[in-house]
Amino acid sequence: MAKLVLLFGLFVLPALAMAGPFQIHGSVYCDTCRCGFETEKTTYIAGARVRIECKDRVTLQLKYSVEGVTNSDGLYNILVEDDHEDQICQAVLVDSPQIDCNEADPGRSSSEIILTRYNGAISNVHFANSMGFFKDKALPGCKELVYKLLYSET
Repeated sequence: MAKLVLLFGLFVLPALAMAGPFQIHGSVYCDTCRCGFETEKTTYIAGARVRIECKDRVTLQLKYSVEGVTNSDGLYNILVEDDHEDQICQAVLVDSPQIDCNEADPGRSSSEIILTRYNGAISNVHFANSMGFFKDKALPGCKELVYKLLYSET
């Protein structure tokens, strides 16, 4: 009986964990200070569209694409079917519903993600780095915030 439980734990449970689609979690923000990173003045964008794209490693031809939308907190959860072991996959910004915050930050407009079960990870949940749009004009107080961040003694 103990051998049966051990075999079940070694072979069946990992196979069950690897079943089902990948869940990609991430967030989209508005860089209200145009810093290129998140600050205490950052806001998160509801209704922003995000796309997961997977391309062939050699030809860079698009092989898979699926879109999602952020919730009221600026968070998205996109389901990706199948294993994309031999492909380069990224989460990319599509657009922002905020008219005054819809310029994609070139340094934070995409996030590489690994979508394979053959890398040692057993979870179907994967996290993408936050991606952001620039506000048209920096908010009041941003200059002081950046100064504080750059010259803080802590």
